[in-house]
Amino acid sequence: MRLLVQRMAQAPYPPMHTQTPQQARAAYELGSSVLDVPKPDLARVEDLRITARDGAVLPLRLYAPSAAAGLPVLLYFHGGGFTIGSIDSHDIFCRTLSQLSGAAIVSLDYRLAPEHRFPTAVHDSWDALAWLSDEGGRGLGLDTARLAVGGDSAGGTLAAVAAVHARDQGIPLALQLLIYPGTTDHQDTPSHAGFEHGPVLEKALIDWFFAQYIDPEDRSDWRFAPLKSADVDGVAAAWVGLAECDPLVDEGVLYADKLRAAGVPVDLEIYRGVVHGFIKMGRAIPEARQLHQDAARALRQAFGL
Repeated sequence: MRLLVQRMAQAPYPPMHTQTPQQARAAYELGSSVLDVPKPDLARVEDLRITARDGAVLPLRLYAPSAAAGLPVLLYFHGGGFTIGSIDSHDIFCRTLSQLSGAAIVSLDYRLAPEHRFPTAVHDSWDALAWLSDEGGRGLGLDTARLAVGGDSAGGTLAAVAAVHARDQGIPLALQLLIYPGTTDHQDTPSHAGFEHGPVLEKALIDWFFAQYIDPEDRSDWRFAPLKSADVDGVAAAWVGLAECDPLVDEGVLYADKLRAAGVPVDLEIYRGVVHGFIKMGRAIPEARQLHQDAARALRQAFGL
């Protein structure tokens, strides 16, 4: 991991937080699969569209390891600080998780900041969850009685928030799969101080992401910071996967503790010696491949596969 971080630091590219959002997106897409595992072939991959509450058209992509009807399904939200990332940047990860778990994955291209600031991404994630719960069985042949939400980083935040929303809306979830989620309103934990200068995810980049996404007065809203949620009783069981050398590791532990204190079953894994974003480094980092296996196992257990 240290060698990989050193090589990344030597790459002749400007820091992401010095670029425009459009430049940052292009750079992220270009490098998103460089360190990823080989791309799995799946029996079923379909591009879909849904209409959000304000009439916008949102792309989704369905992955399934077989064409059989009745597969359980995970609704997945990609990471990227609410500003970068896409279905394509997380295509290999979603394919891998589908292949290893035996479940279907539906990945959402929610709208990004700064063009679409908070709470647009939250609304998009909730609209996709409602659509999948209502239509996934009829239109896609999925078993939406076995439904989960998941995501990494900013997508982990959206998944945690969606799990609370699902409880409130009476949508039963089998699992919330949270990979190094952001959960705090202000980044003031010891791990944020300890990893202020990275590696990979540094304070300057986090500040840049959130400046694109949210106004300061909105940061205490639980839909941005699920640790501020007044009540997480009765939300879905959680599998939480964190990176040890990550500014977000402490808030991930704090959210796992909040869930446990409310009586929610939690399986917490901290992957030692790795950094934020490591799940897409499986070609070089064995801990990434271990997380793939662990997350898939959690889905299989939650879905009864």
